Amino acid sequence: MSISFRSVIIIILVSTFYSNSLKAQPKKGEYINASIGLGLSTSYYEEDGGGTGFYAQAEYANGITKWIGLRTYAGVILTNGDKTNENGDPTEYRISSKAFSLGGKIRVAAPIPYVAPFIESGIGASIGSFHTYTPSTNLKKNGVLMHIPFSLGLAVGRKHSVDIALSYYFYPSMKQISGAFAAGVSIPINN
Repeated sequence: MSISFRSVIIIILVSTFYSNSLKAQPKKGEYINASIGLGLSTSYYEEDGGGTGFYAQAEYANGITKWIGLRTYAGVILTNGDKTNENGDPTEYRISSKAFSLGGKIRVAAPIPYVAPFIESGIGASIGSFHTYTPSTNLKKNGVLMHIPFSLGLAVGRKHSVDIALSYYFYPSMKQISGAFAAGVSIPINN
């Protein structure tokens, strides 16, 4: 029984990838993650009139395995939509969020060395003021609203200690999505 050159190369590549992934997967254990970024708000159904602003979040993360981690978070999103357009005329679109958010989520990360893509989702609540004003929607609420967090990102670095992500909160009752393009850093606890 002969083994082809192609089979040998495939075996070497798979073995190399597998051994490297065991050494550089997202970390297990407990840590704090702090992130900051550009806050954004938009309507579910309209593309115009989104608000921009500030986003910050802190997470307590517990890496159960190198693939899966549980996270509790608290953060703030402050976005404001324009009330007038560039000509000074009132606009038909005004989408804003001014809220403190907290909740829990699960992160699933792929075991790739130095650049580990991840996806996370869960459930949470936001306390604050929300406004979604478009030609088809006029909603304004103050108080506590349920949201669904969703993030796509990369954990980068030798120890995957830097996160770069698109993080969003979906507010079904407001027909609004608020979130951010954010960067964060992880700090281990009890190491």
